[in-house]
Amino acid sequence: MPLARRLALLVTASVFAGACSGGEAAVRSPVPDAADTSEPAGADAQLAPDEAAPTTPAPPSSTPATTGTTAPPPPPTTAIPPVVEGGFAAVDTIVSTFVAENGLNGAGLVVVDREDGIVHQDYWGEFSADRVSLVASSSKMITAGVLMKLHDDGLLAIDDPVADTVDWAVGHNPQITNAQLVSNSSGLPGLFSPAASTAHLCQFLAGSELEECGAAAFSTPDDDADTVPPDTEFRYGGVQWQIAGAVAETVSGKSWEQLIDEIYVRPCGVDSLGYTNHWLDAGGFDYPVGFDPAALAPTDNPHMEGGAYITPPDYAALLLMHLRGGECPNGQVMSAEAIGYMHEDRVLDAYGDAGASQVGYGMGWWVDRDTGQISDGGAYGSVPWLDLDDGYGAYLVIEADSGLGDQLARLLNPVIHAAMTGDA
Repeated sequence: MPLARRLALLVTASVFAGACSGGEAAVRSPVPDAADTSEPAGADAQLAPDEAAPTTPAPPSSTPATTGTTAPPPPPTTAIPPVVEGGFAAVDTIVSTFVAENGLNGAGLVVVDREDGIVHQDYWGEFSADRVSLVASSSKMITAGVLMKLHDDGLLAIDDPVADTVDWAVGHNPQITNAQLVSNSSGLPGLFSPAASTAHLCQFLAGSELEECGAAAFSTPDDDADTVPPDTEFRYGGVQWQIAGAVAETVSGKSWEQLIDEIYVRPCGVDSLGYTNHWLDAGGFDYPVGFDPAALAPTDNPHMEGGAYITPPDYAALLLMHLRGGECPNGQVMSAEAIGYMHEDRVLDAYGDAGASQVGYGMGWWVDRDTGQISDGGAYGSVPWLDLDDGYGAYLVIEADSGLGDQLARLLNPVIHAAMTGDA
């Protein structure tokens, strides 16, 4: 099939999938993945001229953070506090029934607590603690965290313009900042734009190179007619994330693989974490049958917004890092201030909402304004979420689609909340 046709089908599949699902998040429910749902009503609305945008909070200091390995937090433990474990009795029934009724190949679930680490994990069907799954848009919080780490290290300032950060951006889109790239707020065409298969084609090409792709996408005039001023519209996904990855490689002088290894794999022990660029070969949003990370060809252009793969316990370790202020067992990943900045509802502070009144967005995280929970759902049905106030999180993974993942997460969310807090 010709390349252009395959890309057109990929974009059409994303829009079609969005037309068939979606909706605002329910109370105590993770926000569904926008990569597989339509942009909510109002996503294109701009701030009225007479409305003053709220002041954006100051980012954490760009002074390099101390990242020594002294006094790390206790490592995650599988010891289950009896009062907590007793509350998970309904989980197996819910998941087993859901898997059978929907013909899934299984599921995985890991629940973590800020103080106690892993407090519950279970697997159904083909899933196990060692199973590596593609997580699609659940990659976003991982990608955004790389930029925040580089901010901590003084290699970039997260709220500075991209054009002030890297030489290849000079003279192009002077108002777009690094933070806007990873909050879907840059004004560049998003995942649902025709530009994804034309002017921004390189984001899907495993044979391309990340910095070259980012530089070309940032400077092309071919998307000018579809670009709006930054911090005026929420435009989910697209090449803005690839540009963010290119910025990270340029300022660090390291490949994305090296950055992931240094920032996450070593300090957090998440050996299964990696990135690929599989979307063109997949031809749409169906989970690739027989996915095997060992068989992946290397790529210099990993997909920033949707190319990560990882095991359930390793993703749970990243959730614990977020709950513990940026700490992992083998060292500090990033500062607590950087972690907090990622969790803030940046969209609310900058221009309004992420397409619906009670849906916000930070940096890689959806924000449910009703419950305060944050989430980063993926098109294949992975749903990680955090309850920052109550100090726990959960990672649900299936290999299907975001609609089914969100349905199952909605069933599990109140059960897990009650088990972790004692609140029915």
